[in-house]
Amino acid sequence: MSLSGKTAIITGSNSGIGLGIAWELARAGANVVLNSFTERDEDHALAREIADETGTKARYIKGDMSKGEECRALVETAGACDILVNNAGIQHVAPIDQFPVDKWDAIIAINLTSAFHTTAAALPMMRKAGWGRVINIASAHGLTASPYKSAYIAAKHGIVGMTKTVALETAEEPITANAICPGYVLTPLVEAQIPDTMKEYDMSREDVIKNVMLKRQPSKEFATVEQMGGVAVFLASDAAAQITGTTISVDGGWTAL
Repeated sequence: MSLSGKTAIITGSNSGIGLGIAWELARAGANVVLNSFTERDEDHALAREIADETGTKARYIKGDMSKGEECRALVETAGACDILVNNAGIQHVAPIDQFPVDKWDAIIAINLTSAFHTTAAALPMMRKAGWGRVINIASAHGLTASPYKSAYIAAKHGIVGMTKTVALETAEEPITANAICPGYVLTPLVEAQIPDTMKEYDMSREDVIKNVMLKRQPSKEFATVEQMGGVAVFLASDAAAQITGTTISVDGGWTAL
């Protein structure tokens, strides 16, 4: 389908899943707004590359998603928001009784509270346009749990709950809200962890991926950022107009266990 004329804002999108989603939305015809907390030439170069290759409009807007006023300013600066993809996220691993308070606060702010602010700013624009899609990037950890990830899991469960609430509040309007729940996705960040994990466990790359990183992912294969983008494009399509308030797992069977 064509998303021509639609504007998509993707938070945390200068790399990884967010960038993959931005590319696929642009390939489907949407104008895209990239975002992160940095202000580098390469950030703006990414937007130019997307625009040049897809023939859409693309721009980069700096915004620190740990700060509510900057979350709202991102949407306001963009000037339009037909498709909002709340993707920004960070992680920290520690037992709950040793979990640093500043890490807890930052994870909740970036992974959960930012989506509240951006959604609150975007919904009036969607209502004025008469159409909208809120797509929240949750996680398999929005549906299940693991030890030592209390803040991340609390935030991702919160994102799933907020998604349902937004869906109910917009149920009689041409606006939908859904959450994508990825398992392990092969991003540059994950790729960079493989060599160190190989050394730590004295394993081959294949064994580390299959038996350590993808231990809980039954397919034993990473999802890709292109697949995440494809799901986002589907949720933005007319075919998904009656899909709202739900989660779509892209986790190789993780949450089927």
